[in-house]
Formats: sequence, C-alpha cells, structure tokens
Amino acid sequence: MSSKGKASKTTAGASSSLKKKSTKSQSRSKKADLQFPVGRIARFLKKGRYSNRVGAAAPVYLAAVLEYLTAELLELAGNASKDHKKTRIVPRHIQLAVRNDEELNQLLNGITIASGGVIPNIQPVLLPKTKGKKGEGQESQEY
Repeated sequence: MSSKGKASKTTAGASSSLKKKSTKSQSRSKKADLQFPVGRIARFLKKGRYSNRVGAAAPVYLAAVLEYLTAELLELAGNASKDHKKTRIVPRHIQLAVRNDEELNQLLNGITIASGGVIPNIQPVLLPKTKGKKGEGQESQEY
C-alpha cells in the first residue's frame, strides 16, 4: 500500500513539472510552414543512399520545391478543368496544363501521362484553303 502512495507522488511530481514546461514540439513541416512532410522526405533521402550524409536544410528545401511545383501544376490543371466546365481534375487536364506551359513542358518533356491524350494540333498545310476577296489574292507582277 505504501508503494502505491509513493508511485502516485512521483507521477504527480512529474506531471507538475510537465505543466511548467509548456513548450510543445513542432514538426519541421510546421516550422517551415509547409504542407509536404519534411521528416518523411528526410527519411527517404537517408534510406535512398544518395549520399553518406544529409544536411538539416536539404529535406526542407526539397519539400518546399516539391510543394511549389505541385501547387503550380494543380493551379494550371484547375484552370484547364474550368475551361472545360468541369469541377474535377482528370489526367487530361493535367496533360493540357503541362503541355501548354513552357517551363513545365520542358521539365516534364520525356514523360507520358496515362489517359492524358495529345494536344490538339492540325498542321496549317492540311487545312482547306479559304477563298479571299478578289483584290487580295492577286499581287502585281511589276518588279
């Protein structure tokens, strides 16, 4: 019975010391104000054996870059879906967003997006010739 009393005193003392220390631990993602998981990216960098050592700032920087690229792609794909009067982004909208943006097209040049289709493009030579007005089609032969 006396051992129970001692245990309760020590736990009570520990809880009071925890109350004094009100600093709550924050994740690295929260500290960097990011949505992407910095800790998980750090783990992947370490387990991937890309190098012997991984700096503290490397996963934060990589998470920030990935988050920026994702936000950019989602914004453009969302615009493409709105252009087609759709509320859901499908692979076709991602394909249109990537191929119509010069920088994203250069970054994702060698990839194939499944169910993305192709960019609509008809060579001008294949289009039927439009007949213009009488005066426009004829040029003078004078040199």
